[in-house]
Amino acid sequence: MELPKFLLGDNTDFPDTVFVVHTDFPRFILNLENDDIEWLEDFDQHDQKELETETENLIQQALEFYDREVARYEDD
Repeated sequence: MELPKFLLGDNTDFPDTVFVVHTDFPRFILNLENDDIEWLEDFDQHDQKELETETENLIQQALEFYDREVARYEDD
């Protein structure tokens, strides 16, 4: 099964929170309420260096995805 790179998620236990799920490596869940990231990967020293350089880019992509999705809902 092919998954989209980003997914939106919500949960009634967190009624004021929207999550963006990144499904490619490195997988993570971004909490848009407070910008916390939960990584779904285990990283070694080598990965840590790559992760630090890529994190800002991935967060920006996640936020752009969210803005695009919200705009599409508003257009309907």
